[in-house]
Amino acid sequence: MPLDLHSLMPALPEMVLLAAASAILVLDLFLEDRQRVVTYVLSLVALVAAIAAALMVRGDGTQIILAGSFIRDPLADALKVAMYVIGLLAFVYARGYLESRALFKGEYYVLGLFAILGMSVMISAGSFLTAYLGLELLALSLYALVAFDRDSGSGPEAAMKYFVLGALASGLLLYGISMVYGATGALDFATVNRMLRSVDAERTVLVFGLVFVVIGIAFKFGAVPFHMWVPDVYQGAPTPVTLFVGSAPKIAAFALAMRMLVDGLGPLQADWQGMLLILAVLSMALGNVVAIAQTNIKRMLAYSTIAHVGFIFLGLLSGTTDGRAAAMFYAIVYALMAAGGFGVLILLSRHGFDAENIDDLRGLNKRSSWYAAMMMLILFSMAGVPPTAGFFAKLFVLKAVIDVDMVLLAGVAVFFSIIGAFYYLRVIKVMYFDEPVETAPLQAPGEAKWVLSLNGLSILYLGIFPASLLSACLAAVA
Repeated sequence: MPLDLHSLMPALPEMVLLAAASAILVLDLFLEDRQRVVTYVLSLVALVAAIAAALMVRGDGTQIILAGSFIRDPLADALKVAMYVIGLLAFVYARGYLESRALFKGEYYVLGLFAILGMSVMISAGSFLTAYLGLELLALSLYALVAFDRDSGSGPEAAMKYFVLGALASGLLLYGISMVYGATGALDFATVNRMLRSVDAERTVLVFGLVFVVIGIAFKFGAVPFHMWVPDVYQGAPTPVTLFVGSAPKIAAFALAMRMLVDGLGPLQADWQGMLLILAVLSMALGNVVAIAQTNIKRMLAYSTIAHVGFIFLGLLSGTTDGRAAAMFYAIVYALMAAGGFGVLILLSRHGFDAENIDDLRGLNKRSSWYAAMMMLILFSMAGVPPTAGFFAKLFVLKAVIDVDMVLLAGVAVFFSIIGAFYYLRVIKVMYFDEPVETAPLQAPGEAKWVLSLNGLSILYLGIFPASLLSACLAAVA
């Protein structure tokens, strides 16, 4: 069947991103440093256009194109819009930081757009091969972004660690995909799912392949014991890159898990459910306990990320529609929280100084009570304190786990959440009760301050009206 523009309409957001990223890459070559704001504005316009394209092609049904390799469905529609919005936040927050360090280059925004394109392909993947291609486009862009500041000693080192471990994880994932292909003779999720329901499928080979697939997914999430890269990358990368790495890719990783485990390997749920259970408990335990010992706030938030990944896995392993919707709600809310938290650190940074330690937030309330309140909202949400979105994210996941009679597992999650509340409250105490060591005003472009305020208030809004997002999540995974 010949391809025409109309048949490719479900992939309109990806086509918009690809065209925009390529055009901006070429245009940036002809711009002087003082004109670099053009690249910044065009990158924001590209993401707004991608959001408009995603809304334009959305619908209730499922559209499959490119011989089953690409899917547009309500899940893809919702996750793409959320991910593009997080990308917008990351680009806006980064501008002031990059300008103050002579890093305001077009490469940051072009690599960011290509990373978002990779995530978009992952979200709409209809086959293992498409998911892997999107994953590699994302990974290669992130490796370069982590090493973006070439004069930094820690950035290239963190990028090298990320690259070596990421290559290993990608190889394991590819090996698992090859075993699934060998057992079923197919790569698209629908056919693999159908083959697994037949009695002819080679179960032993499939389970081995499943193990490697889960390892690949766990690495992209940063789950224990595949978390080794997370603290080093978070600490070593420039803060805008840390913000990008720690927010939007979590939404794409959730989509990867949904496509591969639910859409493709759903009949093997009894096998991957046990694997996710172990990963969830280990992630919540190690993430929350080790975070207590951190004095570097970027490393603390890295271990916090690992703990939150455990909660996302709890929703997935429940195997119910409510559980998957809760996990999706959690992934989106966490991406918003991470973007806001690192956005405050960027706001506190200035030329020659990076806000990386917990003590750098001392007395923030006396310097700016509004932004201290925004950071407090974000930290309360991460700790799961009502009436923030983080509280309902945890509540929905726990309810889904209890509904499938895993009460003990829910109790373990609550126990580690209580432990985790300590290090969040410690940062709030430093902001409100310690004397500031720095009295310089907060410096950032005006749009970054406005966006940070909207970011923090959106977390409060989703805590007061959680149904506005949860209903969209339920419709997406139904």
